[in-house]
Amino acid sequence: MTPEEINKVRPRLEAFAAGMFAGLPRSDQRAKGELYLRGLMLDGQRKSMQPMAARLGVDHQRLQQFVSSSTWDHNEVRRRLAVWAQDAIAPDAHVIDDVGFPKDGPESPGVARMYCGALGKTGNCQVGVSVHLVTDYASAAVDWRLFLPESWDPAGITAPARAADVDRRRRRCGIGDDVGHREKWRLALDMLDETREWGLPDRPVVSDAGYGDVTAFRLGLTERGLPYIVAVKPTTSAYPADAAPEPVAHTGRGRPPLPRYPEDPVNLKAIALAAGRPALRSVTWRHGTRKTLGNPTAKMRSRFLVVRVRPANRGIPRGGDGSVPECRLLAEWPPGEPEPTAYWLSTLPFDTPVKTLVRLAKIRWRIEHDYRELKHGLGLDHFEGRTYTGWNRHVTLVSVAQAFCTMLRLDPKPLHRPDPLRRTPRPPRTARLLGRCMPNLPSQNPLTPKDLTKYY
Repeated sequence: MTPEEINKVRPRLEAFAAGMFAGLPRSDQRAKGELYLRGLMLDGQRKSMQPMAARLGVDHQRLQQFVSSSTWDHNEVRRRLAVWAQDAIAPDAHVIDDVGFPKDGPESPGVARMYCGALGKTGNCQVGVSVHLVTDYASAAVDWRLFLPESWDPAGITAPARAADVDRRRRRCGIGDDVGHREKWRLALDMLDETREWGLPDRPVVSDAGYGDVTAFRLGLTERGLPYIVAVKPTTSAYPADAAPEPVAHTGRGRPPLPRYPEDPVNLKAIALAAGRPALRSVTWRHGTRKTLGNPTAKMRSRFLVVRVRPANRGIPRGGDGSVPECRLLAEWPPGEPEPTAYWLSTLPFDTPVKTLVRLAKIRWRIEHDYRELKHGLGLDHFEGRTYTGWNRHVTLVSVAQAFCTMLRLDPKPLHRPDPLRRTPRPPRTARLLGRCMPNLPSQNPLTPKDLTKYY
């Protein structure tokens, strides 16, 4: 945003910030929170401390102290953001994803040589795992975790000199003793547990294959009673739904063995190919923005098949009859392709329409859109501090700034709400725009996504 544009929405920003930062103990902290949001949203290539302070006309130490050493709880801000998003966006799903933060040196918390999507290769970076409340037309990143590789956890290091170096780096970054290496999928489950503690209702969980291929992650969702539709690799092993275990002869010694499947499992690709093209359905899951003469309404359309399968990965508990649980395989098989190009497993109810399955499976596009805006428009990866607390606070404040931009897009006219967390009735048009699609109903949302960068 230009300074003039910021001034036009300043009253709304102050009201929004007052609600988000109401849990901060001191008035000067709340004022600095609003100041930091303005710095993030003002036009400029870099959103690190000194460039933001220069644009705001303040000493950068004010921003530095607020983010790095002031006493306030970023988790309470995230909770308030999540409550706001639940009311304003009416999400259809919780989407799990992660994002890389390229770094030059070794001192930033959690930095190591890992695959970084921003670089498109393995490089020196941090990785943040996030949970988003999502619909096709809006979303909010409501919770974050900084992934700490094993190289940052002294518990797994036996060499004394190396362990001492890790301890030094952890102390310098302010990483507590209770924070160690934890797999990304475990961090995702931790955040889903936290959103429940905040009072958010359960939603279907969506993720890419980086999480969906982890059997323990899918089992963790099932143990929590959370339905999911997650991307998986075509090589994932499974039995056809009609496969049944058969009794195994008992020698009379020891415990009788459970029934077993007579055949080895196959993979999802083989099951999809066996179903064949006759099982395909053409599905339009949303309308995009690129209209052509051949597609004047910009329909997002492809062919899909849905079949019941029984995933057979190791660690999946078996029933008393030796069977493994049943779920649904969704596979995309575009015209002209010799085989399916994408696969998902879903535990949504079996009567969920195919269009709804496809819409939820494809809803991750919104997160890729958000990451671009969070990075390029609001400086998500511009933080140059080297503290664990500072990283968590920065990504939280960037998420709040994006939520404010989302509010402006959904409701350009002021609604005179002093507290954005207050559940007040929406005007009729806003209510129509925010019409929620239940998981078992196809979406009828007429909106097409618009670029939020007009507000940056």
